[in-house]
Amino acid sequence: MTTAPTGRFGTLSRWLGFTLVVLLALQLLAVLAVNGWGEEAFRQLLVERLVTQAPMALVGLLLVLFGARLDDPHAGRTPLKWVVGVIGGVLALALLAAIPVSISGDSAISAKADQALQAQKGQVAMARAQLNNPQVLEQVIAQGEQTGQIPPTASQEEKQKAAKAFMERQLGQADQQIQQAERARDLATNQRRIGGTGTAVVLAIAFTLVALAALL
Repeated sequence: MTTAPTGRFGTLSRWLGFTLVVLLALQLLAVLAVNGWGEEAFRQLLVERLVTQAPMALVGLLLVLFGARLDDPHAGRTPLKWVVGVIGGVLALALLAAIPVSISGDSAISAKADQALQAQKGQVAMARAQLNNPQVLEQVIAQGEQTGQIPPTASQEEKQKAAKAFMERQLGQADQQIQQAERARDLATNQRRIGGTGTAVVLAIAFTLVALAALL
């Protein structure tokens, strides 16, 4: 009495599983159709699509194995299991190949962020070196008098102190912005490592286990 429902459920599970695998293949084909292997952005996009969509295919392969087990719990290496094993192995190899690409992309992005931060630090250092420059102080004093921040009737010493205090506040704000940018860079780097490289490693292991479960 329970054979027919179980068989229907196993067939549905297999079809749903292969559908998820086909969806991954279509997503990758859409990227591969661009054919930009020589560009770093293309390789990073391909890796990102593979890593983010591979869990869907992993669930699909597990559903196929589950459906096959429902149909015949004692079946050996059936053609269906060979297909699952081959697909799992191919995806595991693809994810292993994606790891160095992901690492190189992370390094390139981090290098660009470091260069931008170094440029900002250099600008702040140059600005701080101008704190005692008479010409710069006169310009700041003139601007302060125009905006009403420095009273025109104040003494020259008071004007210089006010100008230096204004410049130091601006430099302090710049230092805070650099510190925030450094924290954002570190956070983004960690997210890329965990979400990209780390996920690729875990998925490669998972697909390897699925392939072994199908063939052993």
